[in-house]
Amino acid sequence: MAAKVAILMGSKSDLPVVKPAVAVLEKFGEKPEVRVISAHRTPADAHAFAAGAKERGTEVIICAAGKAAHLGGVIAAYTTLPVIGLPVKTDMMGGLDSLLSIVQMPSGIPVATVGVNGGENAGLLALQILGLKYPAIAEKLAAYKREMAEKIAADDAALQQEL
Repeated sequence: MAAKVAILMGSKSDLPVVKPAVAVLEKFGEKPEVRVISAHRTPADAHAFAAGAKERGTEVIICAAGKAAHLGGVIAAYTTLPVIGLPVKTDMMGGLDSLLSIVQMPSGIPVATVGVNGGENAGLLALQILGLKYPAIAEKLAAYKREMAEKIAADDAALQQEL
């Protein structure tokens, strides 16, 4: 069975940022395809991946990249699938360079974007997109959000007891 979510990294060094996305997807029963494909060093591979993604069964693509961070935009240029940009923190500008490179896409080439090093949110956003088509995923997401709310309510109650 083909992976519904693909996660691309511009470099293997982006793996620590991608791991939380992989973990949350797997927690919800979705095993992503994870690849290293560079917009600049392997542009033909980026094109081929994006052009064939839908036919392989991919439904959402997460692209993690730092610095110039063109991977998400290049992938989005070659597919109509939803693309989520995951900006990677850099030494030079703390990830602001990556964030701005992904957010400032030209008209007609949208890339949804999460926060710098926001791998977990990238995975959750991919799941929310899938949840539009797959009710079981939507139900798991609703339960996940209820659990978060219950934890906050319990934390608040504990705090009130301490005060």
